[in-house]
Amino acid sequence: MSGHTELQTGQQVGERYAASLMNTFGPPKLTLVRGEGAHVWDADGKEYVDLLGGIAVNALGHAHPALVAAVTDQLSTLGHISNFFTSVPQVELAEKLVALVGAGPGKVFLANSGAEANEAAFKMTRRTGRTHVVVAEGGFHGRTMGALALTSKAAYREPFEPLPGDVTFVPYGDVDALREAVTETTAAILLEPIQGEAGVVMAPAGYLRAARALADESGALLWLDEVQTGMGRTGDWFAHAGHVVPDILTLAKGLGGGYPIGAVVGLGRAADLLEPGNHGTTFGGSPVACAAALAVIRTIEEDGLLEHVRRAGERLREGLAADARVTEVRGEGLLIGLDLVSETAAAVVEAAQRAGFIVNMPTPSRIRLAPPLVLTDADIESFLTAWPTILDEAGT
Repeated sequence: MSGHTELQTGQQVGERYAASLMNTFGPPKLTLVRGEGAHVWDADGKEYVDLLGGIAVNALGHAHPALVAAVTDQLSTLGHISNFFTSVPQVELAEKLVALVGAGPGKVFLANSGAEANEAAFKMTRRTGRTHVVVAEGGFHGRTMGALALTSKAAYREPFEPLPGDVTFVPYGDVDALREAVTETTAAILLEPIQGEAGVVMAPAGYLRAARALADESGALLWLDEVQTGMGRTGDWFAHAGHVVPDILTLAKGLGGGYPIGAVVGLGRAADLLEPGNHGTTFGGSPVACAAALAVIRTIEEDGLLEHVRRAGERLREGLAADARVTEVRGEGLLIGLDLVSETAAAVVEAAQRAGFIVNMPTPSRIRLAPPLVLTDADIESFLTAWPTILDEAGT
């Protein structure tokens, strides 16, 4: 590997990182050099169980043979072609996504990320002739200027204001607040079925159905952001399954299993809102990205991963909740959030890392897990065995 002898230790790489990359993320916690399944290794040779999965991205873990083969084969056949043309993987993926949603006719716009998918969806709402969007507080929809306008957190928004306007934020899960905010001028209601970045916050029973009813009454679109919750993460293809049918569905993260791709699925009247010249992308829908996504979907189907995710998630939640220092465990499938009895989440992340586990801290008292869908029973048991000691060392 070119330059491999120069990248000798994590500390050395960290120093080079600080000198050459913009400080948008702070110092990296680790320098990772290799992955296999739900395990990764750092530059110093230490092995970790990856319980974050690239923040719900690495659906098939690391170096999955099906994903490697699909990307390699496609790249060796046809890589980038621009959107003056199409490819068979692009059409097959669009057809497959509409079929997985299972809500009748629909059409797909393919992008490169969740933020880009949400940007496209935001523009779709403007094509209704209305401009008002109602969004839940605590949601996260991306860092680009349009997506940021739909994200309520002041620390994200304020340094970049003014942002695109006519957005109303309401408390997540509050049907009365939603009803008060939605009017006949509302273009769309934007919700996550489960709020991931907030620490895996669940929608109350009936909330999505109430949002669907309000959208129908007002003539607004119901837009569900499943960038984090979609593609098998919750044990179903989509977290909204069995609850409602959206007009717009945005996807990314696990869709490509680590290869960058995002998608907007427009259903019913939303399918035809974007016309030639309204939007575009250079890399979106490339044959390689689409081949990667098709490989992810095919592997989830053939390996029975949805059932595995449901069972594995139940075991993890049960084991984590057994410790009295955990006051609540939430989630579906392998998207799990928990509350600690004290604000020691940062120390828990560090203690877990020392013990060989990668977890995430969305707030000072919350831990989030979003491991690969291929997480093994042995990985689960090793983590649950170490969990009490991790809490001990963190002073929880």
